[in-house]
Formats: sequence, structure tokens, C-alpha cells
Amino acid sequence: MYYVYILECADASLYTGITTDIDRRLDEHKSGKASHYTAAHGAVKIVHTEEFEDRGSALRREVEIKKLSREKKLALVKD
Repeated sequence: MYYVYILECADASLYTGITTDIDRRLDEHKSGKASHYTAAHGAVKIVHTEEFEDRGSALRREVEIKKLSREKKLALVKD
């Protein structure tokens, strides 16, 4: 199982990624080991997740979400 997630950072910015283990990935982000972006902006919490059967589907959805405007990402988080 693969997950696409949106993570909120301390500066209220949003980061999108994929993983097979949400809890482990959040811990990696919080410890500064997951990405340069979240290390610099401070990972706070995961605010949205979507589940996929295969990696390819998750990667396609990740790209779709990354292309969205901030407003559309926030609307997705609220749904």
C-alpha cells in the first residue's frame, strides 16, 4: 500500500510526498532526515492522506497535487 500525503510545516507551507508508512515518514520529517524542505521549514503534522494500491498511481497523484495552487491544496485538506 502506498500513501500520498500533505504535510503542514511550521511556517504554514505545505509539502506533498509519498510513502508506504505514514507514521515513520512523519517521524523522519520531524527529525530533519526526510527532505531538505521540511528540515528547513519544520514539519508539524500530516493534514491529508490518500491510499493507493501501487507506487505508479501514488506517484501520478503526487504530481497532480504538486501542480495545484495553494488554495486548491487547502480545499483538498479541508475535504
